Amino acid sequence: MNTIMKYIQLAIKITPFDDTVTDILSFHLGSIGYDSFYINKKVLEAYIPEKDFSEEELKETLRKLSKDLFVLFNDIDIKYDFNLLEDENWNEEWEKNYFEPLVLSEKCLVRSSFHKVDKQYDYEITIDPKMAFGTGHHQTTYLMLQEILKLDLKDKAILDIGCGTAVLAVLASKMGAKYITAIDFDEWAYENAKENVLLNDISNVDVMLGEVDLVANEEFDFIFANINRNVLLQDIKHYSKSLNNGGVLIMSGFYLNDVSAIKEECEKHGLSYKKTEQKDKWCAVLCAKS
Repeated sequence: MNTIMKYIQLAIKITPFDDTVTDILSFHLGSIGYDSFYINKKVLEAYIPEKDFSEEELKETLRKLSKDLFVLFNDIDIKYDFNLLEDENWNEEWEKNYFEPLVLSEKCLVRSSFHKVDKQYDYEITIDPKMAFGTGHHQTTYLMLQEILKLDLKDKAILDIGCGTAVLAVLASKMGAKYITAIDFDEWAYENAKENVLLNDISNVDVMLGEVDLVANEEFDFIFANINRNVLLQDIKHYSKSLNNGGVLIMSGFYLNDVSAIKEECEKHGLSYKKTEQKDKWCAVLCAKS
């Protein structure tokens, strides 16, 4: 998307600052048109085209969220300010300023199309993220990528649910998977995932708009689910049904204190807990179907 347009920059100060709150805020702001996010000195910056900006809609969204967040986090205060930016391609500027190339285990490079490459890696992934989640920099995506790099995916069938930018699906393709289904319920993420699949010149990733019920009658050798605790707990039963015997489920999008609930739900549906990996406060869990 290279259209030049005016953008509104929204700055939200959260007291006390909390990563979970910023994730929740970003998700809900994304649903009303904000398309880029950045945390700058414990302030959440969000960007929206001027033509789509409505302060009334913003106030209503924050009002509803503040009420729910106050219940979850007891004492929390949310204040905001906004200003009109000069004409620039702010999505492109955001990517250039805040999306640095990422190297994992000296084997995999995740970069954008404008980054220069001065070293060869086993796997090179080009991602132009727009607003879609998944450059690898967030702890959960990083954990997922690290775990996938340890797997043998040659000729395997893969489901990437909540695919965001499709970075996990692209890596699976480059690692030799036979075919990959990538699903996201968010239309922007769906469009961005299709763009990134084309950008990486791969043909065995099928990007779909919707949820896990789209593949209710299909079976996979591996399922990757980087979503959030509540959705995972709701859908683990579906993941188990879609896993072949011996298949592996890797999940992230939750904290260490959520692992016991995730593990319990997995075991309830025939999935054996194997391990937990952690980065900062975030975790990834790996389970297998016997």
